[in-house]
Amino acid sequence: MSAASLAPQLGGALLLSGVAVAVSGRRELLIRWCAWAAGVPLVTAAFWWGPPGAAVVAVLAGVVAALEFGGLTRLGRADRAVLAAGVSAVVLSAWLLPGEVLRVAAVAALAVAAVPLLAGDGDRGLHRLGAGLLGLAWLSPLAALVPLGAGALALFVAVSVADIVAYFAGRRLGGPPLSPLSPAKRWSGTLAGAAAGLVALAALTALSWPMALAVAVGGPAGDLLESMVKRGARVKDAGSWLPGSGGLLDRIDSLLMALAVLLVLS
Repeated sequence: MSAASLAPQLGGALLLSGVAVAVSGRRELLIRWCAWAAGVPLVTAAFWWGPPGAAVVAVLAGVVAALEFGGLTRLGRADRAVLAAGVSAVVLSAWLLPGEVLRVAAVAALAVAAVPLLAGDGDRGLHRLGAGLLGLAWLSPLAALVPLGAGALALFVAVSVADIVAYFAGRRLGGPPLSPLSPAKRWSGTLAGAAAGLVALAALTALSWPMALAVAVGGPAGDLLESMVKRGARVKDAGSWLPGSGGLLDRIDSLLMALAVLLVLS
């Protein structure tokens, strides 16, 4: 599998989704689709470049997500800067020093912990430490984008399809909620979304049992994790700069946990 082989399928999916959005007549979906229409070709081109392009995408996503996460958890500038640097270091090590990823991750964790410790913050130090380490653990799986290559594109498409189908199927089918963290999400929608995600993987010739579990289990878990963080922050979205989507974390929350599941199973 390569980015070149996936490009026609991604273009076709983008075109079909555009038609569906136009038929729906919903303005918010149209705005979101326009953002995807601008971003998908850029990301595909980066993965076409190979590991350097994947590393660039992962670093940019990691920095933006770290800043958004820092805002949600009310981390200070120093905490956010060190968190963003730590995630970037883990990603770059996956490209340049793949045998040292765990060591770099450990150093990054020590650096994140050092910020509140050196500041002598007895009031919020525990919160800063816990939030910083959670952010590092949550965002570091972006490093998997480098070795996965085009497989990461297939995973992202499958997770996105699963999210969309879960949203609409859950509203139509109803049933018990998936979790108190997100009462609007239903088990019916989650199961329907997982099935749709597996179909998407099969269509992209990327179906395997680790990828299937990553989509079916990791995707919903990532969505619930962000819901927990946002509920703690009492906000609806991680940001407001991405048209129709809020922030970047709102778009990649499911992908992050799917990548983590895939790393564990690989």
